[in-house]
Amino acid sequence: MEIELTGRTALVSGSTKGIGRAIAAGLARAGARTVINGRSETGVTAALKELTAELPRADFVGIPADLATAAGAHILLERVPAVDILVNSLGIFGPRPVLEIDDAEWRRYFEINVLSGVRLVRQYLPGMMDRGWGRVQFIASDSAVVTPQEMVHYGMSKTALLAVSRGYAKAAAGTGVTVNTVMAGPTHTEGVEDFVADLVGTDLPWDDAQRRFMAEHRPSSLLRRLIEPEEIANMVVYLSSEHASATTGGAVRVDGGYIDAILP
Repeated sequence: MEIELTGRTALVSGSTKGIGRAIAAGLARAGARTVINGRSETGVTAALKELTAELPRADFVGIPADLATAAGAHILLERVPAVDILVNSLGIFGPRPVLEIDDAEWRRYFEINVLSGVRLVRQYLPGMMDRGWGRVQFIASDSAVVTPQEMVHYGMSKTALLAVSRGYAKAAAGTGVTVNTVMAGPTHTEGVEDFVADLVGTDLPWDDAQRRFMAEHRPSSLLRRLIEPEEIANMVVYLSSEHASATTGGAVRVDGGYIDAILP
């Protein structure tokens, strides 16, 4: 299947590392002018340098902005008044016993993982609807419906994204704009390597640590390995294309499958 996004502008929040970076590279590879975003100018500059070396013919724009704040969202809007493809990839995670999570931490997860995307959709969706074409995606997680006991605050934020995405899909009904959620499973990123180390220790070689993590903490996985960021990006690029014009209001799974869990 050939995917062509030339002439489209894509914005990927939280795209200096991990899944967001892989998504940005995938969209740029398909021809989209791609906006790279991160909190710090240093991080954005480093990501731009790496991506440009990897894809010298691609069209990248780097915009540092803290999207956990309304001010950060406004900075993006001033620099890029309109986009055709919006991927809300920004997110944080980490283990914490649920009874130890205080009000500030609950709010922090909601601000970063949920409200950052809500603000951007509020800014860019009306223009997409007026132009009669657009793609909006939220990067959620299997934790939205199979919430790990050590990450209830994270699961809460990802469950919220399912509702938000479905609601915006209804708002955009019949306009040529699609809104979907991609439910990613445990994915091999730098942050997840640290997360795995917190849970299984640092004594094992990475391949052994990964297997132990999946066996002990994600035993229902059919894939039985961490997903690579590019595997998530492949789905996002497809959903951003003309080929996915009839897919909207969905929660699309790229989670490696589960033995027992019932997912949408």
